[in-house]
Amino acid sequence: MSWRLASRLSVVTLAIVVVILITVLQHNQTTRSQSSSSGSPANTASGLQGTDLNGTPAPNFQLTDQYGKTISLAQFRGKPVIVTFLYTHCPDVCPLTAEHLHTTLQQLGSDAKNVAILAVSTDPRRDDTAAAMQFSTEHNMQNYWHFLTGTQKQLSPVWSIYSIYAQQQQQQVNHSTALYLIDKKGNERVYMDDSFQPAQMAANLKLLLKEN
Repeated sequence: MSWRLASRLSVVTLAIVVVILITVLQHNQTTRSQSSSSGSPANTASGLQGTDLNGTPAPNFQLTDQYGKTISLAQFRGKPVIVTFLYTHCPDVCPLTAEHLHTTLQQLGSDAKNVAILAVSTDPRRDDTAAAMQFSTEHNMQNYWHFLTGTQKQLSPVWSIYSIYAQQQQQQVNHSTALYLIDKKGNERVYMDDSFQPAQMAANLKLLLKEN
């Protein structure tokens, strides 16, 4: 074999190897992209979607809702409960969460009345009953959830027991985004973040509604 032929064969072989490597890398990148874009949380052993909370008893709390009524988590024993943390002046995530929860209830149909939603304020300085009612009305949730407000002293312990960070930053509040799903017996079942889709939440609630 002449050195020219050997050289040409080496170039061709190298080119083939490069093409194969590029194809493999592109396939892996596409697979990762599809996986991350799906956004589907993992299923627990019971079929619930989200981060498994192992059935830990949910800490009770008591605050005031948009109607000025005193509301406690414990009074909803016998119903699945969503506990989330929002504030009425939020420009982005909180309104979207409210809209997604409204859509969730629509997807549940007649079962919606058997579910409770508690939205705990992360902005004690500005969130009062009037602000809570206005926000609830804007998102068609005034009759479907309890938007709970209170003083800093009343709200801080609730944030703490649910591992929520809330810090005023000028006109906005930096806070954790969390939705805790609690079963009929008052146990924490799964955690979901603000990326949840109404269909996922509705499916979880239907499973919890079927439990004794």
